Amino acid sequence: MSRNLSMLEKSWLILDAFRPTGGPLRLQEVADRCHLPKTTTFRLLTELTEIGAIARRPDGYYLGRRLFELGSIVPLERDLRHAALPFMHDLYEATHETIHLGVRDGLDVVYVEKIRGRESFSLPSRVGGRLPLTCTGIGKALLAYSGPALIEEVLARPLRAMTAHSIVDAQRLEEALGQIQAAGVAFEREEAQVGGACIAAPVFSEGEVVAAMSVSVPLGRFHPTRLAPAVKTAALGVSRALGRRSF
Repeated sequence: MSRNLSMLEKSWLILDAFRPTGGPLRLQEVADRCHLPKTTTFRLLTELTEIGAIARRPDGYYLGRRLFELGSIVPLERDLRHAALPFMHDLYEATHETIHLGVRDGLDVVYVEKIRGRESFSLPSRVGGRLPLTCTGIGKALLAYSGPALIEEVLARPLRAMTAHSIVDAQRLEEALGQIQAAGVAFEREEAQVGGACIAAPVFSEGEVVAAMSVSVPLGRFHPTRLAPAVKTAALGVSRALGRRSF
């Protein structure tokens, strides 16, 4: 570590080590992921277990139920999810494909809700999980409407890739973001998952982009002209519902 971490920071490192599954993890696995001494890790795991943030079972440590209880009442995500779910279900009934709702956290998408399609295929997304903004339809929709400062920051960094089809050229990404701003929807073809594609539209509250919604489909069922109006209509419905709520 480049500096001494506080106990709070070390505790957060331990909780964050349980991504992406929530457990089980053995003591040594947690220590290795956090780059902390085993004795420190054990002491903090014990304290976190005592307050319910961690659960200990015979096969290892898990994230505790108290974290789920707290996470479910985070105001923005709670209100966003409640506003979006009816429109997500409508979009699912119109397409029978996988529907996602995601928000931006730094340079990543964090998935708030997901409805699996009837003929669901393998996807790297999961509720509570995160993926790079630039590799997903939701991420590119969020990025395109988040303002020039964020776009400049992303374009100045090496672009992450999830597949051979992910955009890693800054000029190509900049052009794609311009097309998203003009069309109001973002497309992604095999950039997050080989054989998959999605189309996403932004969700706004008080003029600011706060989320995006997408439909993910196998590449063979990707028909943008049919899917785009449905996704845009659903995202607009969520935006209007959020406009009637007070955060």
